[in-house]
Amino acid sequence: MPSFPDAARRAVADTRLRGNLAHATTTIRDKRAAAVAELDDWSALREAGKQIKDHVLANLGHYLRQLEEKVTEAGGTVHWARDAAEANRIVTDLVKATGETEVVKVKSMATQEIGLNEALAEHGITAYETDLAELIVQLGHDRPSHILVPAIHRNRSDIRDIFLREMEDVPEGLTDSPAALAEAARRHLRAKFLSAKVGVSGVNFAVADTGTLVVLESEGNGRMCLTMPETLISVMGVEKIVPSWRDLEVFLQLLPRSSTAERMNPYTSAWTGVHPGDGPQTFHLVLLDNGRTDTLADEVGRQALRCIRCSACLNVCPVYQRAGGHAYGSPYPGPIGAILSPQIRGIGSEVDASLPYASSLCGACFEACPVAIDIPEVLVHLRARAVESGPRHPLERVAMTAAGWTLRSPTRLALAQRAASASRRIVAPRGRIRRLPGPLNAWTETRDAPAPPPESFRAWWKRTDGGRTEGNEQ
Repeated sequence: MPSFPDAARRAVADTRLRGNLAHATTTIRDKRAAAVAELDDWSALREAGKQIKDHVLANLGHYLRQLEEKVTEAGGTVHWARDAAEANRIVTDLVKATGETEVVKVKSMATQEIGLNEALAEHGITAYETDLAELIVQLGHDRPSHILVPAIHRNRSDIRDIFLREMEDVPEGLTDSPAALAEAARRHLRAKFLSAKVGVSGVNFAVADTGTLVVLESEGNGRMCLTMPETLISVMGVEKIVPSWRDLEVFLQLLPRSSTAERMNPYTSAWTGVHPGDGPQTFHLVLLDNGRTDTLADEVGRQALRCIRCSACLNVCPVYQRAGGHAYGSPYPGPIGAILSPQIRGIGSEVDASLPYASSLCGACFEACPVAIDIPEVLVHLRARAVESGPRHPLERVAMTAAGWTLRSPTRLALAQRAASASRRIVAPRGRIRRLPGPLNAWTETRDAPAPPPESFRAWWKRTDGGRTEGNEQ
């Protein structure tokens, strides 16, 4: 993937994409605001969610051991995966052991993170996405662009064309009406549900003291994936634990209102191990680290692990609304992706080093986050890390040296301020600096630079006697 600025530049030029994003995010944002406003104790719920998550992160080893013990007692098998490669190997081996070559999946960002579908395909195993939006993305040979609505960048005519082109059992004369598209997907997926012997799921929450796993979804496809196959394999990031059912109750209020703007989630599925004659008879839980332990060690960055994948930060972000999710080069787009992906993947690549800058730092994401992740704080923290670990431009070193020399002397600072004000008519004849020279033009490629003020604060203070004579001037 290219850096975020390069990818975003192409996305911003796509007027239809911008229109789709603006309509969808505005609709979701308005509905969420209304749903949240119904609760008088929303701020208290938000604080409770934050405190529960921070408690789990501070005692993660204890709760992971407790979860493993309870899942094992209930007849499940727990596997530990240090990274994506190990998780993919574990899941692939488990599917191969069943002799099956097809699996059905309920939407899981963890499996997108590790590239599980591609890893299974290399071994002749086909994974069928069953969430409608994920199905659209998969059939379109595309990538998700939103946490909650992965096909948010597609409109109805796009979806109809994809179905006609890629769906082998598509109805004749398919129109682009939502009802017709949903019915086509329903009939296509029903055959998969009835024939699949292996299901793969993500996990929204895991209750440590009972070993119970929980998946929230809105279409019922998850219920089918979790109950009909003979073997169920769940892939879960190690941070998804809550200590008890009482703690879970907090998130069952926070998540639906923040994601789908609903008072209660339509389908909440919970299972504990295996039960003879009821549901899957073999259950495996894969606990995924993949950079989370390193993230946990960062006192500022660890708050990203509170995330409950609600997408509220995406829907209020002006940068995401214009650039879309693909520009982030990660399964985690938007503000949360800008702080999570560089931590779990590292900032060695061009795209990961650029993600902390994919923000205006307006703070809307922090205000919307149901678990109070201070995303702007983490963005600034990661920007410092990117600068420290990356190469320094020679001009930057010269500029910082000159700035330090100027700021150490009041006399030199005053001279520099007068020179800047005097240059105003030359460098900013229209009140803005449209293009800076040389390497500095990287700043003005995507924004105007402010013009120097007509006079410095120091000059104004001296002229007006600290503001006391300002009103008397003619």
